[in-house]
Amino acid sequence: MDIRWFFITVGYSGLFPKAPGTAGTLAALPLGMAVLIYLGPQTLFLATLLITLIAIKSIDRYEAHSGIHDDKRIVIDELAGMWLALSIAPGAMFAFGDLASWENGLALQIVLSFLFFRLYDIKKPSIIGRIDREAKGGLGVMGDDIIAGFAAGISSALVWQILLQSGLVS
Repeated sequence: MDIRWFFITVGYSGLFPKAPGTAGTLAALPLGMAVLIYLGPQTLFLATLLITLIAIKSIDRYEAHSGIHDDKRIVIDELAGMWLALSIAPGAMFAFGDLASWENGLALQIVLSFLFFRLYDIKKPSIIGRIDREAKGGLGVMGDDIIAGFAAGISSALVWQILLQSGLVS
């Protein structure tokens, strides 16, 4: 096992026997939250772009060597999708102590981002499914999760705004 395998399986979380995608997403969550809290959503967004570009190349190499397209053990796509959702949803930098506060919306948006991302990643509605079926190589593996992460971040932010406007949260 080399560093590329460690990278594309997100620290070997993709080797979890049941639901490796969910395991990879859960492994990505604390890492993404740390970047979000300490460095801000812009840094998390840029880190996601960089990781996505590196992952596309790494997955292309893996697929050329193994002959397996979209190996379920590869979960770097889940990390990128989850991080993109986290970078979109809050829209502002929060201090670490604010993480446990439901008042600023960060904790709820993290939960909503996770739930929406898993929903979109598993169900693959609309263009997410089309990319999953038709795109090849690393771009295909990463593409559907990037779109799912974008949709999850927007969905989380919209739900938060609806809750604010309705007065259910303040």
